[in-house]
Amino acid sequence: MSVTPRRRIRRAAWLGAVCALSVAGAGLTGCSSEDPDAGTNGVGKLPADKIRTKAAAAAQAAGTVRLHGTVDAGGNRYTLDMRLKADGGTGSVAAEGTTFGLLRIGEQLFLKADAGFWSHDDGDAKAADKLAGKYVKVPQSDPVYKKFSGFTDKDVLLGGLLTLHGTVKTDGRHEQAGVRTIRITGDDGDGGSLDVSLEGTPYPLRLVRAGSAGTIGFSDWNKDFALEQPAKDETLDYGKQLPAS
Repeated sequence: MSVTPRRRIRRAAWLGAVCALSVAGAGLTGCSSEDPDAGTNGVGKLPADKIRTKAAAAAQAAGTVRLHGTVDAGGNRYTLDMRLKADGGTGSVAAEGTTFGLLRIGEQLFLKADAGFWSHDDGDAKAADKLAGKYVKVPQSDPVYKKFSGFTDKDVLLGGLLTLHGTVKTDGRHEQAGVRTIRITGDDGDGGSLDVSLEGTPYPLRLVRAGSAGTIGFSDWNKDFALEQPAKDETLDYGKQLPAS
């Protein structure tokens, strides 16, 4: 009696077992093609312009976000670490060798900095010392309010940052802080690039601005935080206009 059929059965059984192990994640290949979108939110299957639209919509709908990185604006490079929500924001900004804190609660903007920030060539050293280390309430009519309040405004900041220039294309799958992403670019990267999460909600996770004008990371989407009014002994209301800084 021939043993060939039995050998074929055994061989088929072994092949079936190998394929089962491959599907179970044993790292073996050759039985089936791997789906790069398996286990993702499916955004990676979309055209680049639709990915951008979904990312922008997710960012707008989120209650909170943390931004950290660099932004070039008005001839200066700012290093940001800000947490933002609909009614305000808090964090720090560094520029031109100095770091200062910003806190906005509703329409009230506070600025906290050292004496070096407040002093200038012909300034009042006593006034600078008085303001140093305090939460200084910035009048809405003061140029400082207009200059810095945008750093605490979620809609303004995200609306200005989440922009790609030129023709938008996808640029493969990547990873940011352990999260799988799909990258889209403007003009093959010259117009900026944006990494969008492939896990859960398609939030923006990393932006490289056009023209090397900064790199921003986005995290803590929808993780709430408190905006607390500073203590009275830590607050100064300077009046209608702050000293030049």
